[in-house]
Amino acid sequence: MTDPNIPPPERVVHQTTINTSAERKGGGGLLAFILGGLVVAVAVIGWFLYSGGNPPAAPEAPEVNLDINVPAPKLPEAPRLPDVPRPAEPPTVTAPSSPEPQG
Repeated sequence: MTDPNIPPPERVVHQTTINTSAERKGGGGLLAFILGGLVVAVAVIGWFLYSGGNPPAAPEAPEVNLDINVPAPKLPEAPRLPDVPRPAEPPTVTAPSSPEPQG
């Protein structure tokens, strides 16, 4: 066992850092894009040639002739409204009488 009162021996750590730039090889993505486009173009041309130049026809729709008659619902009778009172007559105004002479 070592004595705790004695400092540990000094360790020398050697570290080497190498900074290099990664070599880039351009054209890999572009080449894949062009090659994929060519594969798609060849597939479309092949489909067009082998299908006779016409796209597949849609299936013929069956004739549908529906006649729907639904009875309208019968509403209950509305209650009878009360009789409306006779409108009030406007008041009558009498013509003023001519004044009688005084005297």
